[in-house]
Amino acid sequence: MRNRTPVVNPEPPPKTEYDRPSKSQRKRDVTALQELGRELGELSRSQLAELELPEKLHQALLDYQTITAHEGKRRQYQYIGKLMRDVDAEPLRDALERFNGDSKAEVGDMHLAERWRERLLSEEGVLAEFANLYPATDLQQLRVLVRNAKKERETTKPPRDFRKLYQLIREQIDARRKAEAAPAVEPGEEDKE
Repeated sequence: MRNRTPVVNPEPPPKTEYDRPSKSQRKRDVTALQELGRELGELSRSQLAELELPEKLHQALLDYQTITAHEGKRRQYQYIGKLMRDVDAEPLRDALERFNGDSKAEVGDMHLAERWRERLLSEEGVLAEFANLYPATDLQQLRVLVRNAKKERETTKPPRDFRKLYQLIREQIDARRKAEAAPAVEPGEEDKE
């Protein structure tokens, strides 16, 4: 009998390119979505209502807030992660940053409100400038808060109206931002909707 040597192909087999993410990458993505879902579950009901979430996900997040058992929370957390696969996560991350005050725009708006408050309390004639920029402001309420905040500073009382003044300014800044971000509607198009 002859000794046969196997024929060896000198070229290695061609490498195949995968057109999908690896299993590890998919697991990291799912874990990131679950974590985002957990952070969303920590938001208040009013903050959750502001988000445009599918009904099932919204309800799952509300249920997550009511569950107290550790194992039940873990399972609900995984369910939320599963529901999150069908949702665009970027707007939700942006909303979380906004709610947590982490975004640059949010921090900038906070500083802007603080500067307006200081100017309203220390400079004369700033009230008219503020009213021109933010015409939806209730000027009577603004005047009362400015007057009361000045009295609080002079008498070293707790800064209750000082904080209310900041909140009013901040509401006006936020309202203006929303109005600027809203898409412009052409005249006559509002009848079509």
